[in-house]
Amino acid sequence: MLRYWICFACAVYFAGHCGANYCRDANLCCPGRDSSCVVQKAHQNAIIDDISDKPCYCDHACMKLGDCCPDFRETCGVTDCVVSDWGPWSECDTSCGSGSMERSRRIVQAPAHGGRHCPSLVQRRACQAHHGCSPDSDIPLREESAMILPGGLSVSRHSNETVDIRKNLRLRNPDDPESNSHREYCVQFEVAKVAKACHIDSEYKALREGGTVCVMCEAAALRRDLKWRCGGHGVVGHTTRFYALVAPHCHGKWIRTNENMDKKGDCCISPDFIFV
Repeated sequence: MLRYWICFACAVYFAGHCGANYCRDANLCCPGRDSSCVVQKAHQNAIIDDISDKPCYCDHACMKLGDCCPDFRETCGVTDCVVSDWGPWSECDTSCGSGSMERSRRIVQAPAHGGRHCPSLVQRRACQAHHGCSPDSDIPLREESAMILPGGLSVSRHSNETVDIRKNLRLRNPDDPESNSHREYCVQFEVAKVAKACHIDSEYKALREGGTVCVMCEAAALRRDLKWRCGGHGVVGHTTRFYALVAPHCHGKWIRTNENMDKKGDCCISPDFIFV
């Protein structure tokens, strides 16, 4: 923002300011914003060829406008706020499910004479804790996120050396997947919310808000640590999250609608997606 100042006669309006170069020389230190708190280095009618001859200011606003005199901070006692390093994060404030944790820092030096204000002294972040959940609690399952790929890739993926997860099966289950084929199942979801990026990729066009999709849990995606199920298969009637692999901007929320996850159901005949 431009400064506006008028000087009809330097000797009258800026007595002692003309010819000075610093706030100290002009004996100026002004609080807030004051356009008259200026060091006029040259006469107003002079042609300024050197940028160092431009007027400079000794009010607090000059720090935001970038037109302070070189000695403004020192001469006018400007002190920025100084804070300590962050302390350690606290424990999660819940023992089962989503919660929050925080850390804090303290003010070492308070700001003075228009110095930079203190930043936030407290930070918070989300956390999850499951150690206090009862054995029959479904909270941990509700907080899992499903990683999915298009259902059409089901028959084309196998274990190999490529890093492309659309082609490499990347077995999580060390057993022969064929031996667990009887454990396969399908889950039906109603899409509650979906990112616009999902509509750009034709392979994820089935993800429409209010629509229903079928996701298959193949033998290769079964996880022993989850008692032979796929991660993120949700809880009936509750919202959970999904993410599309190889399309990271495609994500959203859905609600599982079927309790029976039998592989023989219609949902598994031609699944829209597969768990990974």
